[in-house]
Amino acid sequence: MGASILSDFGAEILIPVCAVIGIAFSLVQWVLVSKVKLSPGRESVNNGSGAKNGYSDYLIEEEEGLNDHSVVLKCAEIQSAISEGATSFLFTEYQYVGIFMVAFAILIFLFLGSVEGFSSKSQPCTYDKSKICKPALATAAFSTISFLLGAITSVVSGFLGMKIATYANARTTLEARKGVGKAFITAFRSGAVMGFLLAANGLLVLYIAINLFKLYYGDDWSGLFEAITGYGLGGSSMALFGRVGGGIYTKAADVGADLVGKVERNIPEDDPRNPAVIADNVGDNVGDIAGMGSDLFGSYAESSCAALVVASISSFGINHELTPMLYPLIISSVGIIVCLITTLFATDFFEIKAVKEIEPSLKRQLIISTVLMTIGIGIVSWIALPSSFTIFNFGDQKAVKNWQLFLCVAVGLWAGLIIGFVTEYYTSNAYSPVQDVADSCRTGAATNVIFGLALGYKSCIIPIFAIAISIFVSFSFAAMYGIAVAALGMLSTIATGLAIDAYGPISDNAGGIAEMAGMSHRIRERTDALDAAGNTTAAIGKGFAIGSAALVSLALFGAFVSRAAISTVDVLTPKVFIGLLVGAMLPYWFSAMTMKSVGSAALKMVEEVRRQFNTIPGLMEGTTKPDYATCVKISTDASIKEMIPPGALVMLTPLVVGIFFGVETLSGVLAGSLVSGVQIAISASNTGGAWDNAKKYIEAGASPHAKSLGPKGSDPHKAAVIGDTIGDPLKDTSGPSLNILIKLMAVESLVFAPFFATHGGLLFKLF
Repeated sequence: MGASILSDFGAEILIPVCAVIGIAFSLVQWVLVSKVKLSPGRESVNNGSGAKNGYSDYLIEEEEGLNDHSVVLKCAEIQSAISEGATSFLFTEYQYVGIFMVAFAILIFLFLGSVEGFSSKSQPCTYDKSKICKPALATAAFSTISFLLGAITSVVSGFLGMKIATYANARTTLEARKGVGKAFITAFRSGAVMGFLLAANGLLVLYIAINLFKLYYGDDWSGLFEAITGYGLGGSSMALFGRVGGGIYTKAADVGADLVGKVERNIPEDDPRNPAVIADNVGDNVGDIAGMGSDLFGSYAESSCAALVVASISSFGINHELTPMLYPLIISSVGIIVCLITTLFATDFFEIKAVKEIEPSLKRQLIISTVLMTIGIGIVSWIALPSSFTIFNFGDQKAVKNWQLFLCVAVGLWAGLIIGFVTEYYTSNAYSPVQDVADSCRTGAATNVIFGLALGYKSCIIPIFAIAISIFVSFSFAAMYGIAVAALGMLSTIATGLAIDAYGPISDNAGGIAEMAGMSHRIRERTDALDAAGNTTAAIGKGFAIGSAALVSLALFGAFVSRAAISTVDVLTPKVFIGLLVGAMLPYWFSAMTMKSVGSAALKMVEEVRRQFNTIPGLMEGTTKPDYATCVKISTDASIKEMIPPGALVMLTPLVVGIFFGVETLSGVLAGSLVSGVQIAISASNTGGAWDNAKKYIEAGASPHAKSLGPKGSDPHKAAVIGDTIGDPLKDTSGPSLNILIKLMAVESLVFAPFFATHGGLLFKLF
């Protein structure tokens, strides 16, 4: 078997050091962003270096109103309105979610504690009856603590992301006056702050929790890592409410603002006369930033937990080999360093001088991080793993070599890149699929909708093959552990992925602020170019989230099947097959709830915006200000009220099925929801992204073909706006929330597996 090259002490130092470096780097980026001042004042001449990406370039473009103090003050005022709206919404949301968190924590303790009748005596181990392990009551208590830890970390991740985004949006707008390169760097650096904070915090909290739990558990590693799975459950349950609540908020405002403003009143997007415009910009931060942050944190926590659970009952855990046991955390640590180097390529090594360089620069981030990470994984697999070891495989131990585990992680990493590029091909207006959708607007909204739906369905093909191949390869080499580390591979560059993803909403907000502050047309063109690239990168981010969710939930499913002592999941048994059918239906039920929620909230918003246009004198002329606060309140109230039923559906399904129908039926439900959820999530995200960029393609009018469809306000443009509006709830509410559905049900089933295995299946026991 042999020992690993990296000592246990080395591994225990490496992980926290990398996490601290990640946090320090994010703070440095934040300091650089904060150098862009939001108060008017003559900028000093930098005689020394000329600051390549500098913040002290002398401003000579007087005709762009650079020294117009009122513009800077206006930007600061709009930024504070957006920040206040986002903060008050998140605080309201967290109050409701906090009540749920406490209630669910009590439920975890009661259910898991009752497995052995709340006995505090040590028990024979689950996987090896000859050994004595800690009591079920301890697992109940520590699972509850790790659930709360995961939930709090998830909430903090989302909140910090939102704060950074609202801090950076107006600064990006002001930098756009100096050129597109300066604005890009500000937006990207802000995204990097969020990416590195989240990746490092997630890693550090998990590492500290493992070490604290070890003080009690000692050599009972299977018990220790079973209790740690609560961390993933906490992270994802908060992400669900963040994604659904934020998604309903942002799309209610967006649909209301677009339908009345653009289609009925023929005024530009983000026009300050539109009453829903502040709510729309707040929504970008609470949905796309806070929601996405919590979502990817949940994926990261769950893939780490799934890998650790399987490793704890493999040779690493049985022989108490700490370094190989911590292999998933070491991959994430190296990922932070790799992403740090990659970020410098965007902000310091290459300078963006023209609009057409934005998207290639973001794509380069993905390629560089993937190539460097492949090398990193190779080194980690060589120094942190023994040359050969055994992995738990449904009751048996499977012999595995370290190079096979390297391939498992690498295949997940590269599958992520493929999914990212396919998503880009189907959602970027630089390629034919989106251009075809834009062209279909010539004949009205109906053909636009038909083409968009077809594009979404077609865009599932290659990502599904990529996921399928990575599952086959990783399972063949290292059973369920292989799949868990493949998911970690896909998420190992999470800091870069999040930086690219957060860049989109920040640029979108920057464009909105430029429009509202009445800046010149040239500045709006620059922010629009940043925003269009951001739309594509947001779709790429969603692709990563969905792909990793598929692998994570399969790994959790494997851990659940092992923990619930199910020997085989036989599709031909009625118990399992009915579960499959019901599970496959759940994503549709969930999507219906979230889309209807957006629809009903948007209806209220449209009525309010119309009312203001019709009753406030001088609003269209721009002589009076609209009542922004009422629109913000409509979005807040609707999203808080509407996020509870979809959330309850996801959280209660595993409990109801496990208690009344037992673990076999529950295994069917998990498999069914995974298979159908992934397809709907990919098609919904890409359809919405394509419609959005088809509209932007017509608006930009950058090619002769696009010019023939425009300008803004033409019939094809109005058809494109309708398509974009239909796509809004698909790409920003239902689609992204589905990946949380499939992960959350799997991790919840794993946490409650001991209870279901002992007391579950009440209905089948009665008959």
